[in-house]
Amino acid sequence: MPLDSVTNGHTMNRKKAMNASLHALKSAGVEGIMIDVWWGLVEREAPGAYNWGGYAELLEMAKKHGLKVQAVMSFHQCGGNVGDSCTIPLPNWVLEEIDKNPDIAYTDQWGRRNNEYVSLGCDTVPVLKGRTPVQCYSDFMRAFRDNFKHLLGDTIVEIQVGMGPAGELRYPSYPEKDGVWKFPGIGAFQCYDKYMLSSLKAAAEAAGKPEWGSTGPTDAGHYNNWPEDTTFFKKEGGGWDSLYGVFFLTWYSQMLLDHGERILSSATSIFENAGVKISVKIAGIHWHYGTRSHAPELTAGYYNTRFRDGYLPIAQMLARHGAVFNFTCIEMRDHEQPQDALCAPEKLVRQVAMATGAAQVPLAGENALPRYDEYAHEQILQASSLNVDDSSPEDREMCAFTYLRMNPSLFQPDNWRRFVAFVKKMKEGKDAYRCWEQVEREAEHFVHVTQPLVQEAAVALSH
Repeated sequence: MPLDSVTNGHTMNRKKAMNASLHALKSAGVEGIMIDVWWGLVEREAPGAYNWGGYAELLEMAKKHGLKVQAVMSFHQCGGNVGDSCTIPLPNWVLEEIDKNPDIAYTDQWGRRNNEYVSLGCDTVPVLKGRTPVQCYSDFMRAFRDNFKHLLGDTIVEIQVGMGPAGELRYPSYPEKDGVWKFPGIGAFQCYDKYMLSSLKAAAEAAGKPEWGSTGPTDAGHYNNWPEDTTFFKKEGGGWDSLYGVFFLTWYSQMLLDHGERILSSATSIFENAGVKISVKIAGIHWHYGTRSHAPELTAGYYNTRFRDGYLPIAQMLARHGAVFNFTCIEMRDHEQPQDALCAPEKLVRQVAMATGAAQVPLAGENALPRYDEYAHEQILQASSLNVDDSSPEDREMCAFTYLRMNPSLFQPDNWRRFVAFVKKMKEGKDAYRCWEQVEREAEHFVHVTQPLVQEAAVALSH
């Protein structure tokens, strides 16, 4: 759904357009929709004062059209990441606390603060008006459950728990806002708030190396460097591969895993027996994947290098809680990306499919950027049923796929025709090795039937 489906005034945005759109999606064979439930809207004014206005209407409308809902608990700011079309900051009272104590925000080595998401360094410290951030997230999820329990398991079938910027379990290592980072820069470590630094100090002392505890790597370059520009990430003799590098990267990635574990434990107990799946979104960081150090993955908190699998520990953590591993960049092909940056989205998807298979955790997919062309559709179809291991006949089937994004472009006639055919193919699964033309011919019938709705949706969404 559009990111601004609910307004600042707690009403539903473009109600008429939304109704026509949902009707059209349902008639095209879509199973359900994903909705961002923004912390910064619902609990904006005061701690514990939840306003579900707009969401109640939207969820009832989905129910009326027979659509299922993936509800995203969005504890991050909207605005400043790829594809963000509007701005929804964190709740006012949280921003006030950050103003008073800037260390609640993620911080880089140059002292730049990031207000997209509260630093995981203070997860268990009562820094938010007497509550810890994890308590705030838990209270929010509990309030959502109690308010919408009549829809849980029936209309609302999945809760995706936000755990970082863009709702992804990661550090805000590549912030696009204000041009700080540009693709394909390596990003920067985000461990310089006082809470993260005190944890690093304790870890260094426990390792018997107190001199490692005062700072993160100081030779890891800047946001827009490439790995070989830096001493820490370069392939030959880079710090990432030294004893210090292994210590630091183990600590940094473990802090992220512990953060995920804390929030997931809470989410699974809150939604126990509610008939919903719990899922977590992991970022598809595919640039510089072909290098030894995988720098952009490391700065984001995924300790994945040529010599170490960083996705298996994440998958195992999700498996412990019975959660779904939701992965982005499913639509991308290696050759579409700049080759000098050694991008390899297809290889990355394959690695993640192997890791989730080994951990026996369900894998779901999302496209990272809105795409309406057949190449992307074809890639998604292939990725959603990967034969990851040539020695076994078992394919790694995705349990779900979420398509980004419903907006006026989707309802343009050519895009809509392709989308309807794509949904049909996805529904038929991997046995549908029929040609696109045949599926498109069958899809024409749907296109014809839904034409008035689609025209109405396209016009209404554009206003």
